[in-house]
Amino acid sequence: MQAPHRLLLLFLLLNLPGMWADPEGSCKLHIFQTYIFHNTSFVDTSSWATLEDIVFATLQKYTRDLCYLRPWVYPALPEAEWENLQNLFKIYLHNLILSLSSDASPYQIPHPYVFQCTAGCDLYPNGSYTKFYRLAYNADDFLSFDVDNSVWKRDQKSELAAQVEMQFNTFIGFSETLQLLLNVTCVDHMKKFIEYGRADLERQELPVATVFARTPSPAQLLLVCRVTGFYPRSISVAWLRDGQEVPPGPDTNTSAILPNADLTYQLRSVLAVAPHDGHSYACRVRHRSLGTRSLLIPWDSSKTALSVGITIVVLLATAAALAGAIWHYRRRR
Repeated sequence: MQAPHRLLLLFLLLNLPGMWADPEGSCKLHIFQTYIFHNTSFVDTSSWATLEDIVFATLQKYTRDLCYLRPWVYPALPEAEWENLQNLFKIYLHNLILSLSSDASPYQIPHPYVFQCTAGCDLYPNGSYTKFYRLAYNADDFLSFDVDNSVWKRDQKSELAAQVEMQFNTFIGFSETLQLLLNVTCVDHMKKFIEYGRADLERQELPVATVFARTPSPAQLLLVCRVTGFYPRSISVAWLRDGQEVPPGPDTNTSAILPNADLTYQLRSVLAVAPHDGHSYACRVRHRSLGTRSLLIPWDSSKTALSVGITIVVLLATAAALAGAIWHYRRRR
């Protein structure tokens, strides 16, 4: 049971928005779905929709009813449109699960196995947009939908992929409906969600940064810049040596941007340096909430020197005490 959950986590991480900011005025409306086929009679499903990185709707696991997670979601569309979407999703999920299960059955694939879907559209400042539908199998690319030509194309050479590709290309009505949803409905709905959810999309939280040091060995010092509490997700973190930016290289390592429980983000950037190298270091943070300013956190080398000094004193004292104990023991003998 643990493997599917690891696949789901990997799927989530791979589909998070990138680290750098999109052009001003761009936006993404994406839908994610996961199907865990535990056996021939039970499929565990989860579905959710995001506007940028805001999860605004899900499907209830058992009834598959739409759940609205932000107060602006339901008012953004007419009630009849929500009812239409609700019915479409229920029919789509039912038929997709039946089709995938039927196609996989002849190949005696061991359970559990996982199918994952991501679909949506990306809107750009000039009014253009891209749209997509991709299907993965056990975390590998499996099948994709050419929206412009209404054609399904497999992304791997397996017999199962060939079977599903052939089967899906016979579902003319499904493909035409999906083409309409991705070409027209997706962008139209996104524009409504942007209008009604603008306060969430424009929310800004200031980053909080701290710099501290770790000494994995006497010959190396690791400077750590921890930045947390910021929103939106896009951020730039760099190290400065004597006021000049340190270029990316083997001495620098920046973590992935990770979510906090309060709907903000965090990351760490590490710089390896030689102790007492005579340079000054600072961590520079740039974020939308700071405007044109930068957050500059200098590293105080004196604190590390004091810490190292205390550590050396403690080690020397321990060694002296041990030597004294050995000398005392030998005298008694």
